[in-house]
Amino acid sequence: MSDVVSTKEPVNVLDVQNVSKKFGNLIAVSGVSLSVPKGELRAVIGPNGAGKTTFFNLISGFFPPTSGTIVFDGRDITKLPTHQRVSLGMARTFQVTEIFPELTVFENVRIGTEVAAGYGLRPWIGRAEKAEVHRRVDETLNLVGLAAKADRLVGELAHGDQRAAEIAMALALRPHLLLLDEPTAGMGDQETHDIAQLIRRLHRDNNFTIVLIEHDMRVVFHLADRISVLDQGKLLAEGTPQEIAANESVQAAYLGKAA
Repeated sequence: MSDVVSTKEPVNVLDVQNVSKKFGNLIAVSGVSLSVPKGELRAVIGPNGAGKTTFFNLISGFFPPTSGTIVFDGRDITKLPTHQRVSLGMARTFQVTEIFPELTVFENVRIGTEVAAGYGLRPWIGRAEKAEVHRRVDETLNLVGLAAKADRLVGELAHGDQRAAEIAMALALRPHLLLLDEPTAGMGDQETHDIAQLIRRLHRDNNFTIVLIEHDMRVVFHLADRISVLDQGKLLAEGTPQEIAANESVQAAYLGKAA
């Protein structure tokens, strides 16, 4: 019988398999596995020092794992550098907003759009290409609700709008997987609500696959399909918001302290 090559898309966008990370004698992440199917919103929570950001750095390529494998869209990316993961369709935001404050909202998103289109290293692009970039930027700004502020300098915006601009820059890369690191960090109630609603629209209305680290449990339980809980670098629990809320080990390690 001849070999048959499968053309089916992988079931999961992301498969992290038994990943660990050591810094000298410190074990920051220990044997963590996580699988995220297409279209899911997965929240990663845990107390301070649980290893959440290190885990994100392993997924996005900022750190190589000490052991374990990371598979993205069916491809082993364990040894790939960050920029190659981006080119494959992975985009990330950071706990401290990463934007170009001296540029306008439009210009910030245009940078990501040109990179995604392969124009990043070209000194000039043609009229038709420029029009297509402009169309994509407008489309992205409409998606995040910043179209009316396209000509504003990002550095002059409120914190919530700056975060939305950073998310827009990530979306401009046309990602298959969007990694959001503490998207509501440092925000008041209204800004937190606005960013949570943006993430909900991206997930529910536009079917983005999202993994987020978040400290605000109201946001987590409002948005997540499933939740993974890290504690002391290990996976403590995984389940639906209802299952995690009822988990006594999670309550003892994290939720109880946050109450």
